[in-house]
Amino acid sequence: MKGNLKIVVNSYGDPTHLVSLTERLPKPNHKQVRVRVLAAGVGWADIMARRGGYPLASKPPFTPGYDFTGVIDEIGSEVSDFNVGDHVVGLNPNFGCYSEYLCISSDFLVRFPKYLDPAEVCSLCLNYLTAHCMLFKKANIQPGQTILVHSAAGGVGSALVQLANLAGVKVLGTASHQKHDVVRRLGATHIDYQSQDFVEEVHAHFPEGVDAAFDPIGGEHLSRSYKALKRDGVLVSYGFSGKKYGGLFTMASGIAQVALLNMLPSRKKVLFCALPSQVKKDVIWYKEALTSLVKSLDRGRINPIITEIIPLEQASKAHQLLESGSTVGKIVLKCSTFPNEADFDNKGPNAA
Repeated sequence: MKGNLKIVVNSYGDPTHLVSLTERLPKPNHKQVRVRVLAAGVGWADIMARRGGYPLASKPPFTPGYDFTGVIDEIGSEVSDFNVGDHVVGLNPNFGCYSEYLCISSDFLVRFPKYLDPAEVCSLCLNYLTAHCMLFKKANIQPGQTILVHSAAGGVGSALVQLANLAGVKVLGTASHQKHDVVRRLGATHIDYQSQDFVEEVHAHFPEGVDAAFDPIGGEHLSRSYKALKRDGVLVSYGFSGKKYGGLFTMASGIAQVALLNMLPSRKKVLFCALPSQVKKDVIWYKEALTSLVKSLDRGRINPIITEIIPLEQASKAHQLLESGSTVGKIVLKCSTFPNEADFDNKGPNAA
């Protein structure tokens, strides 16, 4: 009988703490489908969870991974909106996507055309959906406005830049010097965070400040992003990673910091975006937004950057790459053979 290969964190630590485990195939309950996973996204939350710094993750042993694409191969008795063979993309708000097979409620699934690249579609679900939520649901950004995007060559950052450009928004993006070409090609004006003060650079370009800023770091960095805003501007925090791997104290301090900044008499607003909880709270928005992103990808309006596609059993290599800080865009785990695989080879140039 076929087994299910999955990646498990048995104890906190470096990437070697990701281990392979083969179990029996999972069985969907009456409201679930079973998906043969094609691609699973690798995100910074996975890194923090493996290091023990992500309070939203289960305690070990657990399987990381929020986002995936796959093909439905079994359906629960009460599922009527999907069929065996459907190609689907989804966010699993409970983690667990580093796996060959996954059982999940059909509420979290959206179909995509099978001719689309599963790796590119996978990047929509966490990276682009987070960007979409922050731009349009949180900051209510409008054409002609200005924004500051940190880590503009990263997975969420590059998605923010692309979606903002489509909306007619002017973008300043921070990145290290070696990633400036990527930021420029995406359509943003780059700021070298290693050698330039991004607050000063923002005000040099836009003396009153930007309409919105998006910060994944927290702490003093969040306070400086606040200074880059114009009056009535919006700052959206979407992580408290700090300089390392987060932690309960870092997250609690970050939440308190957001509250304190909102008490200042500046008319600026600070919001927080945690996509998994947002998805569980508003499934209708989630499915509509993700469907819209799939259509944009299908029409060639967005172009996800996939820097590496790595076999599932080499998940530790994917984590090493992401932790190195040298990558751009998205790293994806290949969990099963892609349909029409020859059409989706050589992702490297996509990141160039």
